[in-house]
Amino acid sequence: MVQKGLTQRKIQTYPLVESYLVNLLQYYLDARNLFESEYANESGQRNPQTLAEMYLIAQNAEPPTKAEMLRKLGDRTLYISGFFGDSLSRKIVDIDYYAEIGGAAYASLAHCTREDTMAKVYNTFSSRFLEFVDVLTYISHHSFVKSDESILRLYDRYMRTGSELAREKLVEMGVLTLPKDQVKLGKQS
Repeated sequence: MVQKGLTQRKIQTYPLVESYLVNLLQYYLDARNLFESEYANESGQRNPQTLAEMYLIAQNAEPPTKAEMLRKLGDRTLYISGFFGDSLSRKIVDIDYYAEIGGAAYASLAHCTREDTMAKVYNTFSSRFLEFVDVLTYISHHSFVKSDESILRLYDRYMRTGSELAREKLVEMGVLTLPKDQVKLGKQS
């Protein structure tokens, strides 16, 4: 999917960037990783609540912690922008903000990374952040990754209305539906 997304978006890059994107997607297949509290500390201080707080804390952290925090911040903003960018347009903090913070996180990470090949990867993400957001958006729209909430909404619509289109979409997703005569019973109750 990453190669197809890069091709469809006409983005040329090198294999290490592709591998990085594959690993990023694999990491976020487990949605819990999106919400992990990786910024917790031992002294009981609260976790930062905003992207700006995360960035500020990362900038002032010791080198190994700084690199890890910047990478996670860059990765998280890239993933969220690509997979949930449509919902960001309805928020006070929009995709431009995510792109700025994510790009800055990757740029800082490139400067503090000692490995030249990884610094090149992070510089690439920093300078072309929105291009890679488009690749992830393409993958999101063309993958079978669906939220439980959207599947439940579709199933609820099918149960309430008996919509044939809703039933077909559910079957495409591998969700078994009740026969139409049982759906009608559900509508009457």
